[in-house]
Amino acid sequence: MAHYGMLRDYRFENAAEDIRGSSLYGLNDEKLGKIDDVIFDHSTGLIRYAVVDTGGWLSTKKFLVPVDRLRASSRHKDDFQADLNRQQIENFPPYSEKDLDSEENWGRYEHAYRSQWKEDPVMHRAETDRNITPTTQQMQGNIESQRAADAAHGHPRTGWATGSEVSREPLSPQERRQEEADIAAAEADTGRVVPAGVNTVMIQNSAAGIGGRWDTFQARLRERRKEAVTGCRTCGVAVQSDRDTAADLKKAV
Repeated sequence: MAHYGMLRDYRFENAAEDIRGSSLYGLNDEKLGKIDDVIFDHSTGLIRYAVVDTGGWLSTKKFLVPVDRLRASSRHKDDFQADLNRQQIENFPPYSEKDLDSEENWGRYEHAYRSQWKEDPVMHRAETDRNITPTTQQMQGNIESQRAADAAHGHPRTGWATGSEVSREPLSPQERRQEEADIAAAEADTGRVVPAGVNTVMIQNSAAGIGGRWDTFQARLRERRKEAVTGCRTCGVAVQSDRDTAADLKKAV
């Protein structure tokens, strides 16, 4: 079983490569806190969660964000964002660093935490609270919705059930406006992170492409993994033993 831990007091030689201290923004560009640490796999150096310090607005002060839910901020240089708001975060199970000291406790916490990552039945466009839940006209299987989809794909006025040409009466101005609106909705990018039809958000072990600063930080952590885990009671002894062996070999030569 993978063993997870935090960087805590470990620092990189080049402070500019460290993402700790960066701000995290949520929906509507609301500042949620600052990245205080990361939780990573000690055997691989791959980061699993960012630990965010809220500065006090949350009773437990800190919460976690899976790395595959993070991305570079589009408005704030060197900072990050996630599709979260404070109400969602307050519903997360309370985070405690002590849970990492026990595989059993950590497994129990992760299970409870993952259960909170359910897709909200009311969908929102990324970085806003604008409701983009499909209307009745836009629901899959609706005749007008299918007509719009046909038109959006270059097949207007076709029979959606059989693919044959269908003869219809001319549309009224109101029907025409509705059809144009449905076509626009079918073609528009909804900004959804979760594909339609998916009810549960899967939390991945890692994520690539968050941004240049994050990717550099992840690369440096993997390079210096053994140094970063020397203070770990579970892994540190083995790492130190490896270093002692290497030093003895050099002396022998």
